[in-house]
Amino acid sequence: MDECQSAIPAHDGDLHVVAAAHHIVKALGTTKNLSDDLRKILIDLDAHLSLITSNIDSKGGKGFVEVEERLKRVERKIVIWESDRIMIWDSGPKEVSDYLEAVDEVQTLIDSLRGLSMNENQKQKELLHRASSLLQMAMSRLEEELIHMLVKHKQQSEPTYMPSPSSQRNVVYSESVVSLDNESAKEASSKSSRSDECGEYIVDLVPEHVIPDIKSIAKVMFASDYGQEFCEAFIGVRKEALEQHFDILENGKLSIEDVLKMEWCSLSTEMNKWTWSMKIIFRVYLMSEKRLCDQVLGEFGSVNSFCFLEIAKTTILCLLNFGEAIAMGPQEPEKLLRLLDMYETLADLVLDIDALFSEDGGSFVRLEFHKLLEGLADSVKAAFNTFRVAVSSNGSLYPFPGGGVHPLSKYVMNYISMFPDYSSTLNLLLEDQHSDVASLVSEPQCGPTASLSTSCPMACHLRSITSSLESNLHKKSKLYKDEALQHIFLMNNLHYMVQKVKGSELRPFFGDEWIRKHNAKFQQHEMNYERVTWSSVVLLLKDDNPGSSSLSKSAFKEKCKGFSIAFEEVYKNQTSWCIPDPQLREDLRISTSLKVVHAYRTFLGRNPAHVDDKCIKHTVEDVEKLLLDLFEGSPRSLRNSRRMMKT
Repeated sequence: MDECQSAIPAHDGDLHVVAAAHHIVKALGTTKNLSDDLRKILIDLDAHLSLITSNIDSKGGKGFVEVEERLKRVERKIVIWESDRIMIWDSGPKEVSDYLEAVDEVQTLIDSLRGLSMNENQKQKELLHRASSLLQMAMSRLEEELIHMLVKHKQQSEPTYMPSPSSQRNVVYSESVVSLDNESAKEASSKSSRSDECGEYIVDLVPEHVIPDIKSIAKVMFASDYGQEFCEAFIGVRKEALEQHFDILENGKLSIEDVLKMEWCSLSTEMNKWTWSMKIIFRVYLMSEKRLCDQVLGEFGSVNSFCFLEIAKTTILCLLNFGEAIAMGPQEPEKLLRLLDMYETLADLVLDIDALFSEDGGSFVRLEFHKLLEGLADSVKAAFNTFRVAVSSNGSLYPFPGGGVHPLSKYVMNYISMFPDYSSTLNLLLEDQHSDVASLVSEPQCGPTASLSTSCPMACHLRSITSSLESNLHKKSKLYKDEALQHIFLMNNLHYMVQKVKGSELRPFFGDEWIRKHNAKFQQHEMNYERVTWSSVVLLLKDDNPGSSSLSKSAFKEKCKGFSIAFEEVYKNQTSWCIPDPQLREDLRISTSLKVVHAYRTFLGRNPAHVDDKCIKHTVEDVEKLLLDLFEGSPRSLRNSRRMMKT
């Protein structure tokens, strides 16, 4: 509309037209069922016609009487709420409508007064000042209403489809590389929570029915050039709400220095929380926050993305700072699984992050998270290599008691048994090191005839690790002075490795050829044990004169004595040796019994005339029973043997 002054009528006939138009507008304004837009047009037109009349009257000395009356009427409607602390939007739709109409009329009067030439008209300046002060009062009230509305209707939603951090099983790895046992390994895998991976899950951060009320305040405040005040209030409430959700996720606001100083026990828990929180913050709360901003501020252009970024910034920086601290910290082997969780979580979210912050203002968020993803990838590689070096370099000063399964074997096999869950990621990240490792692994699975599973980067790296483990175990076996115990130790550990591969998702990555090869290895150590231990004992029963029918009594007695001494020496030593696997222990006992008991029974059978209690210390049945005491890991003497206790 042109300036009001240019529309001032010059003749009495024109004045009658203005008066008639003014009357028609007032009459139309009383019509029921008018749309909000049409009613606003009529109010604006009414105000302009009043000002035209007032401007004409001022030239005739009457002043801005009608404008002042209109201003007084809307002033009463606005000021009355200043003494009443009941919130307008809690009072009912009529009160809301009346208040917004009053605010709109004030704005119209201000626009119209500003459109007139002042011409040193003091009354006009006074009315403009009063109207502007009234508008500021109304804007302050609307800001209060907005804050009250956002706080009152803030939804305290906590997603139930994902477990809380405290419910996720967690294991604390010792600084030692040999600290993980079977049970810990089952609990260690953070993949227990990966079945809870979620897609986008948008929630109503404020109820749907409240959105139109918030938008109505936004429209009025932006139309009155109070958009900045609206944004500050909106950002303040929503930012606080997001930070409260972040606190509910039990995330501490840790600095990079705090993270770098943390003990592994606490750090592992925080890494787990970060992984869990990233999914919920981005997939739930920020997705939902973006939708709320779109609903309320979608028609205000770049203001929408600005408000969303300001709401999210503090929480995002907390997540970024923690991730960056982890990426720049030392990469010990125990961090590998947690690092993989963090990497996979961010890799899964990075497209969502790009979409949420697609505008220019959010470019730094996109850039920082892409840089973090690269940093976590490097950290995974570093931790993986550190793990491999730790396996090969783990040293021992003393032999492991009893020749059982060494803690290093348990740690390595239980740890790598969790890697198949991350096979896609590890294959991607280890690809650039694949050729170097494949050349070091002698098994044919890495050759041209290998299957996809056994020839992938992760498979070759896994076999490289177990190859390093085997080499280390051979070194540790040399710590035993007894050659037989060396074979028991290697048999136990190789058998354990084979069983862990056969009974887990490692099998496709090692292949059946690897299993057959290592079965043969531990079986060879089993045979070597029998040869080293029992060949010399059985040899004592050999007939020195095969042509004769039987031995002399003195020769028979001497051989029985030699056999008993040798057998008892083996018994005393090897009852303290340990074969943890029940089936392997039973198989070796049976195999030993077949050789020793058969030789002893044959020897006694060739010399029946000399068999009596004075010559024979142990019957065949005694030997059979005593052999059952071997490999239990509990030292025994013949006095507390099972046979002696039963007799």
